[in-house]
Amino acid sequence: MFVEVVFSLPFRNAFTYSVPIEFEDLAKVGVRAVAPFGKRVLTGFIVNIQKKTAIQGHIKQLADILDEKPIYSTNDLKFYKWLADYYICSLGEALRLGVPYGIEIESQRKIIIDKLSCIKLASLEEDEHSLKSKMLSILSVRDEIKFSYLQKMLGRKNIYSVLKSLEKSGAVTLLDEIENAKINIKTANFVKMAKPLAEIYAFLPELEQRSPKQLKIILEIISNNKKDISLPYLLKRTGASRSSIDSLQEKGLISIIEKEVDRKYSEEYNEELLEFNLTNKQLEAINEIKTEIIHNIFKPFLLYGITGSGKTQVYIELIKEVLEQKRTALILVPEISLTPQITSRLLNNFGDDVSVIHSRMSLGEHYDSWRRILKGKSSVVVGARSALFAPLKNIGIIIVDEEHDQSYKQTDASPKYNARDSAIVLATFNHCPIVLGSATPSFESMYNAETGKYKLLKLPDRIDSAKLPKIHLVNVSIERKMKKMENVFSQVLLDKIQDRLAKKEGVIILQNRRGFSTQIFCDDCNEVETCQNCSVPMVYHISKNYVQCHYCGLIRDVPNACTHCGSLNIKYYGTGTERVEDEIEFHFPKARVKRVDSDSVSRKSSLSKTLLEFSKREIDILVGTQMVSKGLDFSHVTLVGVISAETSLWIPDFRADERTFQLLTQVSGRAGRSNIEGEVIIQTQNPGTFTLQKVLQNDYLGFYRTELQTRQIKGYPPFTRICLIETKDPDENKAKGAMNDYYRELIPYRKWLNISPPTTALIARLKGNYRFNILIKSSRETDPGGAILRKAILNAFIGFNRKSRFRDIRLIYDIDPQSII
Repeated sequence: MFVEVVFSLPFRNAFTYSVPIEFEDLAKVGVRAVAPFGKRVLTGFIVNIQKKTAIQGHIKQLADILDEKPIYSTNDLKFYKWLADYYICSLGEALRLGVPYGIEIESQRKIIIDKLSCIKLASLEEDEHSLKSKMLSILSVRDEIKFSYLQKMLGRKNIYSVLKSLEKSGAVTLLDEIENAKINIKTANFVKMAKPLAEIYAFLPELEQRSPKQLKIILEIISNNKKDISLPYLLKRTGASRSSIDSLQEKGLISIIEKEVDRKYSEEYNEELLEFNLTNKQLEAINEIKTEIIHNIFKPFLLYGITGSGKTQVYIELIKEVLEQKRTALILVPEISLTPQITSRLLNNFGDDVSVIHSRMSLGEHYDSWRRILKGKSSVVVGARSALFAPLKNIGIIIVDEEHDQSYKQTDASPKYNARDSAIVLATFNHCPIVLGSATPSFESMYNAETGKYKLLKLPDRIDSAKLPKIHLVNVSIERKMKKMENVFSQVLLDKIQDRLAKKEGVIILQNRRGFSTQIFCDDCNEVETCQNCSVPMVYHISKNYVQCHYCGLIRDVPNACTHCGSLNIKYYGTGTERVEDEIEFHFPKARVKRVDSDSVSRKSSLSKTLLEFSKREIDILVGTQMVSKGLDFSHVTLVGVISAETSLWIPDFRADERTFQLLTQVSGRAGRSNIEGEVIIQTQNPGTFTLQKVLQNDYLGFYRTELQTRQIKGYPPFTRICLIETKDPDENKAKGAMNDYYRELIPYRKWLNISPPTTALIARLKGNYRFNILIKSSRETDPGGAILRKAILNAFIGFNRKSRFRDIRLIYDIDPQSII
């Protein structure tokens, strides 16, 4: 028997292996297999089985098969093949998305070091800047180091030849060690009765007389209704020692068994289950989608409902219908910040049928949640974009909440998929409807609805007769001239906050920047303190008293003087959430203030705890980034303040206006979600901006139609499909040379595609790498499925790989990028 295996590597072909006789019964399409690959051992996926092979010569054998049953069905493989083809990655990279991190088996190359030999060789090196000299200086102070970590420290991938020369001289030894999975099934000891209850009772008088502690243990087990009881819990509950347990086991009264423990993720945030009277519009939407659920028909719906219109309750009613049909439901939310509230509401309605998947879970929780779904123990899955790949079978509906949100796009690894768009394709394979919900739909989705590709459903009114909040634009330039600004706060906003605090009502303040000051500027040399790895300013964090790069994570001490000229005349500019929080605490010392951003909620359940406190009115003012702008539903919030509307408006990106409109409309929608009317104060330097005027008028459709005309003139989505191609390398000339060579291979396709010449990326250097871009636009009229675009990209790569001397520089493809920065 032979199998074809794909690995999570950028190779588009499968590799053939023979199957040892002992594994033949386990070798199935869709299982994970451990196999030798070059000088390594890796975990891959079996995608085909053959009785014969045309390959000549020695064929390597599989080392192991990890699954008893396939993880992926034939239908699943079709979806992942589409994902690989559309987003231009290998099938192995796509399949890797469907299994939790930490369960793969692979070999790691380790370097064992003779420090004295390395020190001696280092002293003989004449060029201290050579690769060998740098390597020896690192090795001279260690006993061992991982090969991959040495590559990272040197900033070079091709270090093998130098290491081999050091191995020949006896300075190092290279070892390949197989590392087992980082995460496994968790087990624990449990105690249960070993005899019938009648026989146990016969021992009680003796235990009462001789061993009171043992008696206490027996009575605790009996009171547990004969269920198995956790050994640590039993010892803690009874105050007994392990010796008492051992004595009872020797007497044959109890037995200790090892059982699997389910690491189930839970949120601290919870809500009471409320009964809702559905509006006529909600019922119309539900009934329309129900028809497709009952008949197992794929159909995409765009649920365009203003903030507070009851979209979540529509989702819940649809899930109830799906579960009645004995099918499953998948709900995607864009941010982890949305998960606590929607998870609580789903748990209230569906109990243990709900499983959660997102990146804030521990590896063990993620693994157990994944296994629970794989075994069919969960019928409802909710989570951020990675939940799209949960092993959910027999899907009856897919729901994408806040479908416009850019966090559905994977940006930091291959494949750079969009979970919303991929969910639509997944729904086609599962013959089920998909609901895209938003108060501010993406232009692509609204355009698809207007052209008949999606069915448009509207929820134009808030539930419970609540009104949309009143929005006011405050011109901070005029306020500053009139001396009505207190640092970052206008007097208008301060007065409104004071009024809400007096009324015991909730306040949310948005500033979509982390940290205290976003720039450190020298008045003498006019230089900004920038990151040494990235071409971006360092951000000052007052809470931890350091400066940090928000792209690579580099942390440095706060400079006492300018690092460029040594001047002491440095100033702190820009406003982050820490500064807003600090100023609020100054103006309102008795108010209970909490900050919500990725710095303050990094600890597990901290966000859930904060939202719970806010819902119980234990917090008066919530200050945060965009995490506070979407999905949060608190009836006591009557005021929303926006410190600076220009935070995202001035970004040089074709989606900047759309993002700003969505952010401001969404955060405005947090106010007035009950019978008390809400109010929104947006501080801006230019209130006449078209985008802000449309926010003021709450005119999504007017904004959409005007902006759509601009997109059509400039050739941007939804009228074109775009691809951003990037090269990056620590050597600027290599990154630039690779991009120029690739561009030459693309030139023959300019008659069908709009291809921009290579340019330096807007953020020219990121994480130590210089970056260059090419932007390709393909008209959806002449290339509706993107076949011409993908053909050009792949054929150009073949030529590049054959001709370029920079072929070792990896090309990164981003199909349908959310940003071109």
